[in-house]
Amino acid sequence: MADKRDTDEDKAGLAEGAPHYHGHRERLRTRFREAGAEAVSDYELLELILFRAIPQRDIKPLAKELIAKFGSFAETVAAPPARLAESKGMGEAAITELKLVHAAASRLARGQVQKRPVLSSWSSVIDYCRTAMAFAEKEQFRVLFLDKRNQLIADELQQTGTVDHTPVYPREVVKRALELSSTALILVHNHPSGDPTPSRADIVMTQSIIEVAKPLGISVHDHIIVGKEGHASFKGLKLI
Repeated sequence: MADKRDTDEDKAGLAEGAPHYHGHRERLRTRFREAGAEAVSDYELLELILFRAIPQRDIKPLAKELIAKFGSFAETVAAPPARLAESKGMGEAAITELKLVHAAASRLARGQVQKRPVLSSWSSVIDYCRTAMAFAEKEQFRVLFLDKRNQLIADELQQTGTVDHTPVYPREVVKRALELSSTALILVHNHPSGDPTPSRADIVMTQSIIEVAKPLGISVHDHIIVGKEGHASFKGLKLI
């Protein structure tokens, strides 16, 4: 119904000499301003972001194509630039707009974790981990380093691997914790397959880090695995 209304009004705009997509853009902006983000679909939100980067073209078909290709708004803005560039019309400016949105979302989520006890804001930790890593196409392993008050000292991406493996070196993780005077760790990695279920290798690696860290007074609070289908907590699964 909305598409038919857009078509009728765009025809009217064209008759008045305006570009055929001009009316659609203004209506979409107005709907967003007046009714908020929930009033627009995933592809429409993409359109709003891309308007500046692609000013002289109807980009509704492109936005719909991107959502169909990657699956959702979140997966689209998190997609690697090379994959985005495969879609005709996605030039450097358009890709930069999407990566800015992804960076802003990660920064906002991280802001909810910083300067407060991490264990008392666990949902914010999960939100941040999913925003930062859930839709990556390669496995990544990161560590949240905490102080004695369980506040975040540092958040560091330690390794990036392949689609199903990331090399992790327990002694290097613990060495970095000592350098930062960190007394507790939260391990995080992603499963590009989407399924966050821990593998046998994940369990062995986690136990190895715990064994190296414990004699030095460093605790491993949890190991979180994130994926498109959700997240898994080693502590919640009683694996640590």
